Amino acid sequence: MEQTIVEIPTEKLLPNPYQLRKQFKSEKMLFLADSIKENGVLQPLLCRQINNSDYYEIVAGERRIRASILANLQTVPYIIIACDYEDSAVFSILENIQRSNLEFFEEAQAIGHLINHFGLTQEQVAKKLGKSQSALSNKLRLLRLPADVRYYIQKEGLTERHARALLRLDSEKDMWLALKTVTDRHLNVEQTEAYIDTLTDKRVEPKKNVIKIFKDIRIFVNTVDKAIATMKEADIDAESDKTETDDYIVYRVRIPKEARKRNDSA
Repeated sequence: MEQTIVEIPTEKLLPNPYQLRKQFKSEKMLFLADSIKENGVLQPLLCRQINNSDYYEIVAGERRIRASILANLQTVPYIIIACDYEDSAVFSILENIQRSNLEFFEEAQAIGHLINHFGLTQEQVAKKLGKSQSALSNKLRLLRLPADVRYYIQKEGLTERHARALLRLDSEKDMWLALKTVTDRHLNVEQTEAYIDTLTDKRVEPKKNVIKIFKDIRIFVNTVDKAIATMKEADIDAESDKTETDDYIVYRVRIPKEARKRNDSA
């Protein structure tokens, strides 16, 4: 079916009730408004007509309509799509999740809505978003944190990895203790994880005649770092770099072949 771009008065547009983005940073909105003043709305928004009335629900484009209003536009270009209430909600949530600057707790809540309110499976959501199921599970685990803890993390500008580290603590009291220490001392992620190690270790009673198995991957990461440092001390120009994804830590090590041959002939 052909989709026609129409101009709709801004006062006839209603927000999507499943718009999960709660933060619209004012400086970015003003920048977008200035761009719209200069160039207009370059990409039409999506909406659906409400019960054959002259009012329309925004399906995608909440930021653009807000910025258009700031730019004093009386009408904005829209493509009207035929979809019901549920399809509109799912589409709006997916559109928000796919935006890279969505706050990570908002993203977790959006994924939770798709699963809990609309009956999508984790596999279906992962496929729609192009994410692995393990990455999706990690996002959903963030919702285990109490609401006030999530609010504090967001207010203090802590990262998703800070939040994940707190999930290792059993009680909300311990979480607040950790959060106070993290913010007072301005701990980065690795320092936070090490600090939480000390909190969890206190709750593990030592057992005699038991070989301790080191499951913390940071021990192996430190081993690689130490090996690289040792080679550099021996005038071997070895290099390494580390990247992290939701599922893996990827280490790449480069050792010059000339150094290996020199050592073989020594």
